[in-house]
Amino acid sequence: MIFSLHGKLIYTDSRSFVVECGGVGYKCIATLNTLSSLPKKGSEVFVYTYMNVKEDAVDLYGFNETTEMECFKLITSVNGVGPRIGIAILSDFTPDQVALYIASGDSKSLTRASGVGAKLAQRIVLELKDKVTATDISFKEDLKAVGNVVNHTNAQEALSALVSLGYSQSEASLAVSRTDQSFSVQQIIKESLKSLSR
Repeated sequence: MIFSLHGKLIYTDSRSFVVECGGVGYKCIATLNTLSSLPKKGSEVFVYTYMNVKEDAVDLYGFNETTEMECFKLITSVNGVGPRIGIAILSDFTPDQVALYIASGDSKSLTRASGVGAKLAQRIVLELKDKVTATDISFKEDLKAVGNVVNHTNAQEALSALVSLGYSQSEASLAVSRTDQSFSVQQIIKESLKSLSR
C-alpha cells in the first residue's frame, strides 16, 4: 500500500495530478479541493494516497490532508459507493461538511454532489451515522451536540420549524445544538435564527 508521495509535481488536469518520485511518475485521481490546493507545476509536493485495486486496474487517489483521505475511505466503505462517488462528494464538500450532513441526517444536501441520488444519499447517511463521530473529523464536539438534538423533544420541534422555514437539516441541527436544550421551542427557534443570521 502506498500511503503518501513526496516529490515534484509534473502534471495536473481537471481530475488528477502526477508526482514524480525517484524518476517514477505516480498519477493520482483527486478531489477538486485537493487539486486547488496543489502548488504550481515543478514545485515540491507532499500528498497522502489511497490505492484502490480492481480486477482490471490499480488506481491511486491523492489527498492534501488525512481527514479528506479518511472521509473518502469512510464514504467508499458504504455498499454500492465507489471511489468515483467518494471523489464527487469530496469535490463539493469538505470532510467537516460531510460529517455534519451525516450526523444530522441531512441526506438532501449530499444529493448536490454529482452522481448522488436521493436513495444513495440516504444509504450513506444510514450506514455512516454511527461511524462518523469515531473518525478524525475536526469538530467532534459539534457532532456530539447535533446527535443530542435527536434526543430532546423541544429541540426536535424547533429543528422541524427551521427546516420548514427553508434551512437545511444540517444547518438547522447545528444551530439548534448550540442553544440551551431546556429552553422552550420558541426560545430555541429565536436563538437558532440569531445564530443562523451571523
